[in-house]
Amino acid sequence: MSLINSWENNVRKVVPYTPGEQPKDANVIKLNTNENPYPPSPQVKAVLENYDCGKMRLYPDPDSTVLVEAIAERYKLKPTQVFVGVGSDDVLSVAFLTFFNSDKPVIFPDITYSFYDVWADVYRIPYIQKPLTEDFRINPKDYKCENGGIIFPNPNAPTGCEESLEMIEEIVKGNPDSVVIIDEAYVDFGAESALALIDKYENLLVIQTFSKSRSMAGMRIGYAMGNEKLIKYMNDVKFSINSYTMTPLTQLCGAEAVRDEEYFQETLSKIISVREYSKERLSQLGFTFTDSKSNFIFASHKTKPAGEIFTALKEKKIFVRYWNKPRIGNHLRITVGTREEMDALFAALEDILK
Repeated sequence: MSLINSWENNVRKVVPYTPGEQPKDANVIKLNTNENPYPPSPQVKAVLENYDCGKMRLYPDPDSTVLVEAIAERYKLKPTQVFVGVGSDDVLSVAFLTFFNSDKPVIFPDITYSFYDVWADVYRIPYIQKPLTEDFRINPKDYKCENGGIIFPNPNAPTGCEESLEMIEEIVKGNPDSVVIIDEAYVDFGAESALALIDKYENLLVIQTFSKSRSMAGMRIGYAMGNEKLIKYMNDVKFSINSYTMTPLTQLCGAEAVRDEEYFQETLSKIISVREYSKERLSQLGFTFTDSKSNFIFASHKTKPAGEIFTALKEKKIFVRYWNKPRIGNHLRITVGTREEMDALFAALEDILK
């Protein structure tokens, strides 16, 4: 008989977030974690090649000034309206800790980024998940009730659906006593940002990332934009936990990526073009899908179960994302890769669907 260790009674127990599989084999086509298939800006490469490694003995600038100023200039904001963190997950975590402190529940969709309920659990935040409509859209009426905060992605993950700026404003305007967070990890791939509303509503926080559109998932840079009061509150929490969160090299690389607007737009154009091509090919193969405004497609086949397709693709060393969950158990989330990677996917699907 094993004894229960008394110290375990005081352990904070949570069900952790499950990230997309990271295969160790390099000889695979990886379309499961929404990484950008193209390299970062050449200006980032130049920073890496010329960086003085001797500087690594020094603590980084806790204010990340060079990066914050570059982001502020790009979006025509004051530096005091920008918060940076180690990936948007870090930024979102700090935002949860900072703003969701009411006894009232936080609201987010039932089909959404699966880290939200994890943060709510680990920080002991009550929450309610509002069901998306049958076509995976948000019903704004569901968010017009007492709450301790609101968060949802736009475009949504994993569906890729974009909600209109008018609908977002309706929710923000209808909740003046709560902070509304719009998670825009995929906004650069064709959706309209809520950034235009932050000067109008002091309770709106917009969060973006370098991981997707700027090809820097491995460097971990995320940022929030909002009014100066919101950003100060977030920095107060951040500096109470860990002031030195971002390396000097990361700050420099991020700043150069932001400044290279031409390369940024060129890469986005490639991904959007391949995405629209991929929609046509998937349709020809018998798939249906939402009108994605992201760098992935959320697809369901008319006759072949998603789980079987997922397994068959994995055997062919092609990785996509699959959740065996209610409402989405017959869908695959397919990252948009290069044209060559997508053609390899379609050839594999043709074989599987015979």
